[in-house]
Amino acid sequence: MLVKSQDASRFNFSFHNHRAIVTGGSRGIGLTIADALGEAGAQVHVFDIDRPQQPDGFPHQFVQIDIVDSDAVKAAIANLPQAPTLLVNNAGITRDRSIAKMSDADWAAVLNVNLTGAFNMIRAVAPLMARQTFGRIVSITSINGLRGKFGQANYAAAKAGLIGLTKTAAREFGPKNITVNAVAPGMVMTDMARGLRGEIILKAVDEAVLPELADPIDISNAVLFLLSDAARAITGEVLRVDAGQYI
Repeated sequence: MLVKSQDASRFNFSFHNHRAIVTGGSRGIGLTIADALGEAGAQVHVFDIDRPQQPDGFPHQFVQIDIVDSDAVKAAIANLPQAPTLLVNNAGITRDRSIAKMSDADWAAVLNVNLTGAFNMIRAVAPLMARQTFGRIVSITSINGLRGKFGQANYAAAKAGLIGLTKTAAREFGPKNITVNAVAPGMVMTDMARGLRGEIILKAVDEAVLPELADPIDISNAVLFLLSDAARAITGEVLRVDAGQYI
């Protein structure tokens, strides 16, 4: 199996006249999603606690914010020039330890960012979408939220909770023409992933049934599909993008 992906490309989507928020969009998968939305015509607001690595050339509206702070989230949403039509909950952290060795702080930090942060965003944004009777929300979960993972009790629990949040929000806001879905990546070959120990990558390769692991563009393509009119009748779903690791 190969780890290095062939040239991946973005599909052609149109998001002109849309306003998007991407959390955790200053780098990695979030930045790839934000760039893809921008190239497709959306006005993109990146919410992130970390500033972009190259702020001078950053093409999106950046809001430095801790999405765990619900009051800060409400204020940031209120300060937007127009109500958002698209939301991508991508922000996430890891604090890997076995259950026996996991501290209260490690447990709480991951649950707060990965689950409570997404809840804060949906709670602030979805009512605005409801008023305009249109909205698209996609949250980035993980195959480890579906299957569990040794050393990731906090991360797997948060990502599993995000799936439950996705399905509940889909039921609550569907009558207002708001779709709520999730994308569940497996190992994605980001710059951070390429710096992992070789045995971790090889284990993911061994799990996969396709010859290449996913690139960030593969995740952004799935996200943009679920945000697009092509997916207007899809809600409450979890789309795995994992080169077959889960099966």
